[in-house]
Amino acid sequence: MLERVREIVASIPPGKVATYGDIAAMAGASTPRLIGRILAEDGHDIPWYRVLRANGTPAPHIARRQLELLRTEGVLADRDKINLRTYRWHPNV
Repeated sequence: MLERVREIVASIPPGKVATYGDIAAMAGASTPRLIGRILAEDGHDIPWYRVLRANGTPAPHIARRQLELLRTEGVLADRDKINLRTYRWHPNV
């Protein structure tokens, strides 16, 4: 599971985002919370910041850094929220 999650997150292209639920569905994980746990423990070398909550917001404890990293890729927030209709990644999986 760990490697599959890492593989999926690593394949999110610059300028796009996915939700924890999106990644969980693609990886066959039982819950989006598992994705958050995997990224927190073993996601520092992949683009973890491209994964958001279902409402388009980052987790509060990493919000500033996450939005900063996304901004460098052209993903712009409106009041700390990313528009998923605009930036959501739709892979051909």
